[in-house]
Amino acid sequence: MSRPRHPDPADPLPWLREICLALPEVTEKVSHGSPSWFVRKMFVSYTEYHHGAEHLAFWCAAPPGVQEELVDTEPDRFFRPPYVGHRGWLGVVLDGTGSPGGPARADRDEITAIVTEAYRCVAPKGLVAQLDR
Repeated sequence: MSRPRHPDPADPLPWLREICLALPEVTEKVSHGSPSWFVRKMFVSYTEYHHGAEHLAFWCAAPPGVQEELVDTEPDRFFRPPYVGHRGWLGVVLDGTGSPGGPARADRDEITAIVTEAYRCVAPKGLVAQLDR
């Protein structure tokens, strides 16, 4: 079965869920009204046009400096999310259509890499080591 390269812009949640739950020991819970994924601590949270979001998106943990770099270079695709942005978390647009002047379509490889990096930021060392095997 082939996996879709891009999410359905109208409903990217199943696509994001599949990527998150493929990581070791991840659980899904509703947090602050949104589906969120945890590896003991939350590392990704989906957002549906609330908390000031203009797009279907997710917020995730990010290594130091990544949020600033991506928001500065691609502000149509990445943003500083409210509430957690001050801690370096990154906002990622999922419902881009790739239309001129709009956000690019989310790509599975790129989103998988971003989600995996978020996981690495919060997961215990033993679980991170599982990714490297």
